[in-house]
Amino acid sequence: MSAQTIPLPTPARKPPRSQQLLALLPGTLLLFAIGLAGKALESLGIFLRAHHHYFPRIEYVLWAIILGLVISNVFSVPAIFRPGIATYELWLKLGIVLVAARFVLSDVLRIGGMSLVLVAIELVLSLSVMTLLGKLFRLPPKLTSLLAIGSSICGVTAIMAAQGAIDSDEEDTTTAIAAILALGALALFTFPAIGHVLHMGQQAYGIWAGLAVDNTAEATVTGALYGDIAGRFAILAKTARSAFIGFVVLGYAVYWASQGQAARVERKALFLWQKFPKFILGFMALSILASVGFFSAGQLSSLGNLSKWAFLPAFAGVGLRTQLRDLVTQGWRPILVGVLGEIFIALITLGMVLAVYHHGAAQ
Repeated sequence: MSAQTIPLPTPARKPPRSQQLLALLPGTLLLFAIGLAGKALESLGIFLRAHHHYFPRIEYVLWAIILGLVISNVFSVPAIFRPGIATYELWLKLGIVLVAARFVLSDVLRIGGMSLVLVAIELVLSLSVMTLLGKLFRLPPKLTSLLAIGSSICGVTAIMAAQGAIDSDEEDTTTAIAAILALGALALFTFPAIGHVLHMGQQAYGIWAGLAVDNTAEATVTGALYGDIAGRFAILAKTARSAFIGFVVLGYAVYWASQGQAARVERKALFLWQKFPKFILGFMALSILASVGFFSAGQLSSLGNLSKWAFLPAFAGVGLRTQLRDLVTQGWRPILVGVLGEIFIALITLGMVLAVYHHGAAQ
């Protein structure tokens, strides 16, 4: 009897690039549709209030998030939309880079230098407090690490960057992301209210939002809800935090490797470059070009308008990817650790910002 030859499985072919781009179209259109609907609701509110009719005074930023939350949590978003919805981070980073045209380099260096001191303090506090709370509430050690990394740097992006580096379980990663997203959604409603009660200036509030709100998208929105200037300074402070992602993730990777629970990092310089958020380079490059007069006043205005268009789908994506039902399955301890840690960080950074900016004097 002749031996049967078992055919080897053929590797799955990647779909053509054109087909991949086409798959992004439905979700991307949904993002823009929600963003534009938010703009329409804001305009409707302005019209109705001008004619003495009641309508909530909500800006398009928050309308886009609310619409996204309703769609993702009340209805089931079909799978065909998911690839395009995932592009919200690309639009967010594009918007951040375009905002740089409004910053001359001297302002970036002056405010950035001041922010770096505050960022360094925030990093140490976040990592220390989250680690301590994780131990007190007996969370799994790697879940504690993920919460500490996410709260100190840039939320979900930092957690995803750390997942492979520290070899964490999928459940720990999901739990940490759910906690960070829940806290980010809470900040959207609490931070602007606190800022108004304390009569904070635009710059002071923006720096505080950039320091205390974890996820880049939520930090950007939280700043924008307070005002255009606050939104720009929130981006500046958040960008300074994001620049440290490689160093923090590398530190945790080395630690867990020393415990025999993660792969060794052989080429640390390459690791840092791979983790470094490249959009920061675009932000600095555009700021330099604006500083040396490369753009005319009209072009700078156009870049500013383009940044708002880029933020439309990004803000819609914040709502669409927040699944409130996920919080029910995660248990109360990670959420409690996150809430306690975030309250502590928010209060400490608020005190630092008020001290530096003389109680938020008007900018």
